[in-house]
Amino acid sequence: MKKKNIFIVLLCSICLLSCQKWLDIQPQSEVEKDRLFTTEDGFKEALLGIYTRCANGDLYGKELTIGTPEVLVQNYTIPNNDPLGYQKTARFDYDDGAFKDRKDNIWKGLYHGIVNANLLLAEIDSKRNLFVGDNYALIKGEALALRAFLHFDALRLFAPAPIVNAQADAIPYVTKYSNKTTPLSKVSAVLDSVIADLVVAKDLLKVDPIRSAGYVVGYPTVNDTLENSELSNNSLFLQNRRHRLNYYAVCGALARVYLYKGDKPKALANAMEVIVSKKFPWTNNTDFQSVKEDKKDRILYKELLFAWYIPGMSSEYNQEWFGTGRMNLDKEEGRTIYEVGGNGGGDLRYTQWFGAVSVGTTALSALVKYNRNTFSDNFEANLHYLMAPAIRLSELYYIAAECNYESNPTLAAEYLNQVRIQRGIGEPADVSTAIKFRIELLKEYRKEMYAEGQLFYAYKRLNASIIGEKGTIIPAGQKIFVWPLPSDEIIYGQR
Repeated sequence: MKKKNIFIVLLCSICLLSCQKWLDIQPQSEVEKDRLFTTEDGFKEALLGIYTRCANGDLYGKELTIGTPEVLVQNYTIPNNDPLGYQKTARFDYDDGAFKDRKDNIWKGLYHGIVNANLLLAEIDSKRNLFVGDNYALIKGEALALRAFLHFDALRLFAPAPIVNAQADAIPYVTKYSNKTTPLSKVSAVLDSVIADLVVAKDLLKVDPIRSAGYVVGYPTVNDTLENSELSNNSLFLQNRRHRLNYYAVCGALARVYLYKGDKPKALANAMEVIVSKKFPWTNNTDFQSVKEDKKDRILYKELLFAWYIPGMSSEYNQEWFGTGRMNLDKEEGRTIYEVGGNGGGDLRYTQWFGAVSVGTTALSALVKYNRNTFSDNFEANLHYLMAPAIRLSELYYIAAECNYESNPTLAAEYLNQVRIQRGIGEPADVSTAIKFRIELLKEYRKEMYAEGQLFYAYKRLNASIIGEKGTIIPAGQKIFVWPLPSDEIIYGQR
């Protein structure tokens, strides 16, 4: 495959050259592009459709949240009969057919979302007169943020980390809806493009209702299913901003990207903007530990800056994925991860996220983090909607800790320990040396974001060895951290 001449056709099931219809953004209907972008509601439908597409099982609805990245960091004890077909993936067999299919579908899904964002962005400036209030800025800002977010995850999966080779060929950064070819960009160039999109998005989203003093982050209720309806005259589009790439989510994304690039001052600045805002409250332990399902918050909902809305995925998660004999965790391994025999004896993440099960004579822990009271996503039966976390408050504290460590290790420890305190760990982490700090930081990423898809990226960013079951050390290496690019047929859009 000639990387410099790679063509990237971004449609999963619809060929750009042969079909003029809208790109299946809303599964229930196909709307012709020319008609869709003649009204403000059409732009809203297009934007919300991108979120819907990204919440499918091949992307953040399953695979990039609880799926392949979590398997790669050895977070599951996969049974010998391998009912879901991930055992070879756990051994980093990237030639395995099942892995190739999942990997290629992830690539296609990410670029499907990108092409739809580009289609919206290609139309919005010339139709600015269609929009009322701040909707033009909100829609354009979110579309740019989505384009950046999806490219960044493609980069984190399919290219070397900048700490290893910032000048390596990476992925195409596609900014136009077109059938023209898009060559691969270097890792550094992709990061610069991601940052450029996010910076513009952040500026546009300064009008975001979530920034107003009246927008109070909380739980949905029976009488107010969407937050802060008084701010938006009951407009569904302006509510539930944490289910979207809102202003603070873009700050969080920028902190994440700058840290990946190695620009700690800018990463810290964006992380602190979220932390200082105090917009996202820590979850009350009474909500985390409640025995009543309609009062229980397992995913720490109020701390989510951004999450994917995944209605109807409860059965997929809790029966097909985390059911007994599926993707469980060896009981002793779970105790080791959460240090139950030591400082983690009171870690609420362990006590509230794992339940005891057994398969034969094997004692296992089953993740109940995504459990629902019913198999519907009816919030009346649960404290909040079923969401796949994308950016949470604690990650910003980890970023602040990492960015401060060299100049102020005491302050860094305070940020790290603040999360631990909220999770029931009163004893400070030992961060007396840089090596000990990194060990504790990675342990916290694993504990806090278990089954959220982020630990793989943390190991990769730091070029750190993966800690497997029973303390097995899997050395860092590009054969593990860099997924092979899709085949020519996928890249050229022939499938």
